[in-house]
Amino acid sequence: MTRKFEQTSGRRRRQQVKRKQARQADAFSDLQRHSRSQPFQPVRSNNGSQDKTSVRMAPPPSSQRVTPNHVSTKSSQVKRPPTQPAVKLAGARPRSQPVQIPTHRQAARKPFQAGSIVLVLLLRLLILGIGAGAIAGIVFTIRGLTGEQQATRPSDDESRITSPSPTPVNPFDATLKRDLEMALLRQQIQVLAAAQPGLTPGMFFLNLNTGAFLDLNGTSSFSAASMIKVPILVAFFQDVDAGKIRLDEQLIMRPDLIAGGSGAMQYKKPGSQFSALETATQMIVISDNTATNLLIDRLGGAAALNQRFQAWGLTQTMIHNLLADLEGTNTTSPQDLTKLMTLVSEGNLLSRQSRDRLLNIMRQTVTDTLLPRGLGKGATIAHKTGDIGSTVGDTGLIDMPNGQRYVATVVVKRPHNDPRAQELIRQISRLVYNYQSQPPLSPPGTLTAPGINQAGTNSPASPPLE
Repeated sequence: MTRKFEQTSGRRRRQQVKRKQARQADAFSDLQRHSRSQPFQPVRSNNGSQDKTSVRMAPPPSSQRVTPNHVSTKSSQVKRPPTQPAVKLAGARPRSQPVQIPTHRQAARKPFQAGSIVLVLLLRLLILGIGAGAIAGIVFTIRGLTGEQQATRPSDDESRITSPSPTPVNPFDATLKRDLEMALLRQQIQVLAAAQPGLTPGMFFLNLNTGAFLDLNGTSSFSAASMIKVPILVAFFQDVDAGKIRLDEQLIMRPDLIAGGSGAMQYKKPGSQFSALETATQMIVISDNTATNLLIDRLGGAAALNQRFQAWGLTQTMIHNLLADLEGTNTTSPQDLTKLMTLVSEGNLLSRQSRDRLLNIMRQTVTDTLLPRGLGKGATIAHKTGDIGSTVGDTGLIDMPNGQRYVATVVVKRPHNDPRAQELIRQISRLVYNYQSQPPLSPPGTLTAPGINQAGTNSPASPPLE
């Protein structure tokens, strides 16, 4: 009896469980069919407006559905009665439109966004104001410092009254004021010149390293002869530096510019053309008179050149006639020529390129029978000679093997073509060169020119000139 009762009770419980599982499966199927028919249903408020913040999402597809753990997999095999259509009750709200109450965050979202934008704008304005204030402070500080400097600095009118404007100082004149003249050497040269009656020498020597100088009739006016071509050459390269003339510019030889005497251009046909550089080179190297006249004409004429000579501080250098000027009307002085070569060497008149080109041309001078003959071995000279019947002279820049550099100018007025004048220049050149060759700290001693003793007579024991 007891076993039979237990079997009956167990069968009833199993039937109840199966009916319960069947009802759950039917409810789950109804939910799936309803979700497929209405995948998204917006929630509407009582006034019929659509709330964009509440949307019912469709359930996941059947492939992603999860069966409840308490539903047996055999429930699908149970025969279920056909489902009955849902009965709509009066006043019931549709199942697909549940009432959704907006949350606190959804209701306060828009006011929060507007407030954040205003806050960001205010923060940016604050940062911009701080930056502008810092920049303005820096500007005012700089202006204040500048104003203090200008307040302490005297005005132009005050500076003119309290401190006179300095006048340009010629380096040549400053050197002469700073250093002593080579007095002992000057006395020896005077003795040497006194032994040659009828000759009137004038000379000016300047050591560019020590500033020592020798002046004997240096400011006297002499006929320039071809030495007038040196300032013309300087003026030519000044115009080259200024862009007023090109080195390859062609100069036309007119008949009125052709001159006799030295030079080869005079033998060319009128109308022949020569480059400006070639013309300047021929004027110095072979002392071409026609080339000199071409440059005088191209540089503006004698009057324009004389003004430039005076601007350089040359007081006795003047062009009165075109070359050849055998009468010696063009004038200069030993001091003028030494000053000019000093200014060129120190770079006061020309650019470095033009200065080097000028000195290179003057080192090619063909006539080397005057100053170069008194120089020792290893010395170089950039020079220009002049020789007419009444006057002979030579001016140049000498570089010695011991590193000394000096400017030498010797001009001798003589009886017509007296050869003693050339010899006197050579002797003076050797005497000065030997003086410059002495060690700076040793006493200069008594120097005599080779071949000439103190009495001015020939000395057979003296070595011959080179």
